[in-house]
Amino acid sequence: MKRKSEVRRSSQPASVVVILSEAKDLLSCGVRKKQVLRFAQDDKVFSYATVRRGLAVMALMVALALSAVAGEIVDRVVTKVNGHVVLQSDWEQEVAFEALTDGRDPDSFTTAERKDALDRLIDQELLREQVRPSQPAPSDQVSARAAEVRKLHPDCATEENWHAKLQRYGLTQRSLEKRLSDEIQLMKLVEDRLRPAIQIDQHAVESYYHDQLLPEMKRAGSRATPLTEVFGRIKDLLAEKKMNELLSGWLANLRSGSHINPPESSAGEQNR
Repeated sequence: MKRKSEVRRSSQPASVVVILSEAKDLLSCGVRKKQVLRFAQDDKVFSYATVRRGLAVMALMVALALSAVAGEIVDRVVTKVNGHVVLQSDWEQEVAFEALTDGRDPDSFTTAERKDALDRLIDQELLREQVRPSQPAPSDQVSARAAEVRKLHPDCATEENWHAKLQRYGLTQRSLEKRLSDEIQLMKLVEDRLRPAIQIDQHAVESYYHDQLLPEMKRAGSRATPLTEVFGRIKDLLAEKKMNELLSGWLANLRSGSHINPPESSAGEQNR
């Protein structure tokens, strides 16, 4: 039975069933005036005693029959975010993208990690509703980020190997750069919105230095680095931590005020 959340190649009504064996006969033997096609629709059986529309029509019917019998699923709806459809292909592309940028094999993702990737996909859509990018990220930033990703794959020194790797992940150089551009631009807009609310004073830096950094260096047997040498890095670290806290709180508020359909499990997920 065809599910509402599935998108199929065929556009015929789900209640229509074509007798495949007879359709195949039509294609192999040509058009016969007395050939009969039977359709079951709304619990009524209709028969057409004469078919006169030529091989093109017959080929179309066979294609529809094959599609109906095989039930090939091109894509399916996984969830909806405020009416925006998230497809299975979107989810798979997110997993592949994260795997590539982390230097991992996409098949190594556990079910929990795949669900985390879906959550991030939902978060991205929520953020885009608030701060939708109006233009792509600077090309030099995208190229630099793409080069960093490529370095995570030592077996991709040649262009041939690199493009083969991208193909294995279901990506191209163009699609990779598009994803990286979207990511860079979205996070820039988020940072522009949240950064003004972040204030890291000297007391916070000193507290981190004495309470966390010095004990860690002591446990590692390292020489204690003077506060003046690490002050800027500690301040940046604390600002980044605060940014993550603000972002998490913002996303929680967005989720609570949004309509997000519960994710549907796919057959592939059930078999993992």
